[in-house]
Amino acid sequence: MYALIDFKGKQYKAEKGAVLKVDHIDAEPGSSLNIDSVLMLAGQDKPVIGSPYVAGAKVSATVESHGKDKKIIVFKYKPKKDYRRKMGHRQQYSIIKIGDITGV
Repeated sequence: MYALIDFKGKQYKAEKGAVLKVDHIDAEPGSSLNIDSVLMLAGQDKPVIGSPYVAGAKVSATVESHGKDKKIIVFKYKPKKDYRRKMGHRQQYSIIKIGDITGV
């Protein structure tokens, strides 16, 4: 059984025991969270599609760890104008582990 969830503006496929890399969450590692925004449940007789969310469906997860991605370089320039700007950015993320998926 799996579920398509909407979490922090992005969509993920959540299966029991799956590990997802999501945008940073302000929660301690080891804490649990419940995700109510389930777009679709599948794996039973036939898929259940919500409009926009499936009523009564819930996905529970635990926060495993936090981290930062690789650095990306943002370089802007305008030719022949001596304009150059170089910046770096490291996106913060959280690793969550999907626990239980409860349906209707």
